[in-house]
Formats: sequence, C-alpha cells, structure tokens
Amino acid sequence: MFHFQLVALSGKKFDEDVHEVIVPTLEGEIGILQHHMPLVSVATNGVIMIRRDPKDGDTKRDFFATNGGVIEVSDNVLRILVDEADHADDINEAEVEAAIERAKKMKAEAKDQISLEHAQTLVDRHTVRLQVAGLKRRHQKH
Repeated sequence: MFHFQLVALSGKKFDEDVHEVIVPTLEGEIGILQHHMPLVSVATNGVIMIRRDPKDGDTKRDFFATNGGVIEVSDNVLRILVDEADHADDINEAEVEAAIERAKKMKAEAKDQISLEHAQTLVDRHTVRLQVAGLKRRHQKH
C-alpha cells in the first residue's frame, strides 16, 4: 500500500492509502504501485483508475475523469494535481451525453481556431466523463 492524493482546483478529491493507481500520461497509461521510483510527469486527459485492496480484484475500483495535470511520485506518495476531476459516482450519463452534443454543435459552428479548439476540448472532456460512467456501471455488475 502507498498513499494517493488527487487534488483539483476545487479541493481534494481522493486522499487514501491504495494498492494501485493507473494514470493516463503522454507516453500512455502507467501503473503506480508501492515503492514506485520517484517521478514527475504530465497526466493527460483520461481516466484515473484506483484499486484500494489487491484482494478485491476487479470489484472495488474507483474511477475519475480528469483533464490532465501533474503527477509526482516521491517517498511512497503519489500526488496528482489537476484542474478538474470527476468521480464516477458524480457523473450523470444523460447530462454528459447532452453536453457532448452541445460541444459538437459548438465545434460545427466555430468561426475561428480558438473557438474550434475550445469546442474540441469540451468534446474530449465530456467523452472521458462518459467513459468513466460506463466503467463504473460495468464494474458494479461484477
């Protein structure tokens, strides 16, 4: 076990001892386990998966949708600092699907590069949120 802190601009989202954390990075997903080597890296838009206890297998996992941030591993502590992080329990799939449609419409109507990039960022962000909601649903069935 090691300690994991997920901190967003709105405050701490997670602050507990865990067995494993999977984090999306520029190089792909990486797994962090106890005694991981010191690391500073960039988290990308994607899913953070937390496994609290190795005896729980696939049934006891937490999922967060994040838009990227900074990863630091030091002295058996993993800290991820992000702008936003949404726990799977807090995501309403119908609302997210509606937000994706609004973002796609914004993208189609974009008149300049900045508007286009903003709309694409929203599409990407909400797509990850929808993915996290789906992961939560699938893991509850087991």
